[in-house]
Amino acid sequence: MDSIKRWWLRVASVAAVAVAGVLVPAAAWAQSNPGVVAIGDELVRRRQPRGGFGLIGGCCCLLVILLVVLIVVLVNRRRRPQPPPPPPPGM
Repeated sequence: MDSIKRWWLRVASVAAVAVAGVLVPAAAWAQSNPGVVAIGDELVRRRQPRGGFGLIGGCCCLLVILLVVLIVVLVNRRRRPQPPPPPPPGM
């Protein structure tokens, strides 16, 4: 289990670094250029509505998320501390 914990910690660290390295500078840049937000709003209004992800894609995504949560809960419930070793013979 230690290897799984270390692996999960590494994945979480990479995700945190990615958020800090990409999203924080992008948010700071957008804050310093308020005209960018207005341009984005105009582009969204001009765009024709398309099919998009839709109800079926949303349900599929929700099922995948629920499946992952269920697997994590089951794995956590099955973890039990190992019993202590028996005392050596002759004691």
